Amino acid sequence: MINLILYLLLFFSFHQFATSANPANPNGATNFIRTACRETLYPQLCLQCLSKYAHKIQQNERQLASAAIEVSLTRARSTASFVSKFYGLKGIKPREYQAIKDCIDNMGDSVEQLSQSLRELEKTNSAAGGGQDFMWHISNVQTWVSAALTDDNTCLDGFSGSSMNGKLKVAIRNRVVHVAQVTSNALALINRFAERHRRP
Repeated sequence: MINLILYLLLFFSFHQFATSANPANPNGATNFIRTACRETLYPQLCLQCLSKYAHKIQQNERQLASAAIEVSLTRARSTASFVSKFYGLKGIKPREYQAIKDCIDNMGDSVEQLSQSLRELEKTNSAAGGGQDFMWHISNVQTWVSAALTDDNTCLDGFSGSSMNGKLKVAIRNRVVHVAQVTSNALALINRFAERHRRP
């Protein structure tokens, strides 16, 4: 029974991620995104996720960072919901149960921190470019996104070891790794935005 549930969850989750990406459109905004994404650890994933926001991003560093956080937030929420479906599932070992419970908490924290960072990033609109207020707000954004990435990795740590159910481990790790990768990319783009607006 658990294998059938895992199969169905994996099928629908991968279908959701596959259909959420739009092909890049050849314009100035997409070229801007492609160039920025080269500064991330996962440039292809970065371009794939952000190209559908090209009309909103244009060539604006703040909008680029905002879209990257939005992608991370959406994926973190989806993954938190995905992991919660395993909670209380029959046939789960005590260690797996605890890892799932901890991961739900971690992903919940990640969602909250990304939400906070998105709100904080908006405050840089009214802050003087590169001034003290700007640096205060952008520093908060960097801190919260970094904390969200730490939570993602903490969730992954809980599923390490050979004693975990192989299919359960793969099902959850694949989703959380994806969230960690887009969050890593978001942090890189936030750092890029901060660096380009930092006063000498």
